[in-house]
Amino acid sequence: MKRPSGFTWIELLMVVSVVAILALMAIPSMRDSAIRRQVAEGLALAEVAKGGVQAAWSLTGDMPADNKAAAIPDSGKIVGNFVKAVDVDHGTITLTFGNNASKAIDGKRLTLRPAVVADERAVPIAWLCHAANVPKGMEVRGRDDTDLPPEWLPVACRASTGS
Repeated sequence: MKRPSGFTWIELLMVVSVVAILALMAIPSMRDSAIRRQVAEGLALAEVAKGGVQAAWSLTGDMPADNKAAAIPDSGKIVGNFVKAVDVDHGTITLTFGNNASKAIDGKRLTLRPAVVADERAVPIAWLCHAANVPKGMEVRGRDDTDLPPEWLPVACRASTGS
């Protein structure tokens, strides 16, 4: 008796099961990648505040207390596709994610802290994202309010363990 060609139901179910397992493994990494892209795009909006903080530091030698002191718009008016507010607090810039951002990061914050050479206002500010290491010869100002999980932060925002 000749066996018909093709797959049996069992073989077909096995193939579908393997494909489903592979798809379930790929979905979380795709989500994490999309969130990292949103965070990176949101960081670009911090450029609005960086100029104001740098100007205030260069002119006065003090970090601006808020958006008004940095001569930038109110926090709720600096918005983007993935950011609903940009706040300046004693020189630190905090992005609050929202608007069209993933629900996983809605309301989460990412802080950029200024690192300066003390008593040398002509040296540009180095911006430290979350846990980034402070450059030698500089001191960091402000508090880090970042509450995004480390796996969603750009590499520049993670502390390096090297020397």
